[in-house]
Amino acid sequence: MLFLALIFASNAVGQSPASPFPVEDKAQLFIDQVLVRNAEHIAFTLHPAREHPENPLVKADLPWEGWRLEIYGNVIYDAEENLFKLWYLGEETETFPNYAVYYAVSKDGVHWEKPLVGTVQTATYPEHNIVAAEIILPSVIKDNQDSDPEKRYKMIGWDQKRHGYHTWVSPDGLHWNPFSQEPLCRGGDVITGYYDEQRALYVAFPKIGHVVRGHDRRVFWLITSPDFLTWSEPELVITPDLRDDASSLARIEEARPILDVPDDPNLMRTEFYGVGAYPAESCTLAFLWMLTINNNARYGNHEGPGELQLAVSRDLRHWERPFRTPCLTRGKPGEWDGGFFVTQSRALQVEDEVWLYYSASTYTHGTPCLYRAENTGRHTTHNSSIGLAIWDRDRFVSADASSDGGTLTTVPVMFTGNRLELNARTTPEGLITVSLLDAAENPLPGFETSEPITGDNLRHTVPWNGSTDLSELTGKPVMIRFSMRSAELFAFAFRK
Repeated sequence: MLFLALIFASNAVGQSPASPFPVEDKAQLFIDQVLVRNAEHIAFTLHPAREHPENPLVKADLPWEGWRLEIYGNVIYDAEENLFKLWYLGEETETFPNYAVYYAVSKDGVHWEKPLVGTVQTATYPEHNIVAAEIILPSVIKDNQDSDPEKRYKMIGWDQKRHGYHTWVSPDGLHWNPFSQEPLCRGGDVITGYYDEQRALYVAFPKIGHVVRGHDRRVFWLITSPDFLTWSEPELVITPDLRDDASSLARIEEARPILDVPDDPNLMRTEFYGVGAYPAESCTLAFLWMLTINNNARYGNHEGPGELQLAVSRDLRHWERPFRTPCLTRGKPGEWDGGFFVTQSRALQVEDEVWLYYSASTYTHGTPCLYRAENTGRHTTHNSSIGLAIWDRDRFVSADASSDGGTLTTVPVMFTGNRLELNARTTPEGLITVSLLDAAENPLPGFETSEPITGDNLRHTVPWNGSTDLSELTGKPVMIRFSMRSAELFAFAFRK
């Protein structure tokens, strides 16, 4: 009995109580429905990003960049220098046969400069903006907490020379030195990573092949590190499923005019090519780089289009994907973003917006231009460039009510703030009222029905009888009932 008790105690380590659910003072989004107990006449709607009107923002326009660019890296905002910084990939394989890392900067995140601060020596190009060679997928992090100035910048990526996932450090983001001695884990090429401030962990998603429904597929695993030195064993966390495979043909048809080979139904399937992340307050979003395979490519690998879809997790291990449609609209065949998609490793919060830099192409995954230069459209019909996708803060998914009205009731929650904020939008005729209940769904005296919330605001403060003070309920179990008409509710938070 003692042995069993120890097992149960061990399994419970790190598991906080789930009911009443601790929402604390963090914004709670509706991408998953963890907090939804009941929803009557409510629809949940995915809101794709809006593309920046000047897209694509960064193009291959320098001789040493080659014929295409991919983000295949990261963008950070350096608050000390008031500067956006970008590490990306070009393809000039005569001089850099194993690829290279390029560097750009911007004051506004839209108009980019490529300073000639390159640190890789080459006789072909005496001046350039290349800061590392034989590295791809550089997830760059600026770490002001490290006492060693030589490690101010940290990079997670794939080492083309050592053929493994490795890390590097730099004092300035321009001069990079190897840090890891051994590969972080097994696997091949694609990896993205970032620092998770809430968990105080470095997080990375490596690609490690795994058999799913009879096919060895590209899927993603999780590794973490508290110190950037020691990494956990990989855990399988994100895999495609039957629902993905069942919709493969629909995605293939969208790109039919630019596919290079006919379909093979026995090979048609969905895989994940990479993972971009955004740590929101109460959950982590993943932007999955979907690869829909229609056949083997003529020159190797697989053929098929790309797409970005949304996933969400509250622990980085268990992911939900309620929406299987694009979170960023694909362009039409022939347009700059009609083919394949990859993203930066971590999206940015810029004031009241979430910015996701991504690269898109005119070609698909197996197009001949990727495998040979002659007569394949390089520099002419085929290229890849970098653009920007934007969401208003936390407005990824909404709970919607029509003009007929609807109600959404949460599970019992416990909060630490003292006022309720709604991220919501109503039509001129619409409104939202809020009732606070006990765990048996009995109205709490004084909080039966709030004053109506109307209009469009990321931070509507909810009043009851002229007061917004909820201090008497802080730390107590409550349920929230939103009564809505012609309204969209994106998130709620009990703020201090």
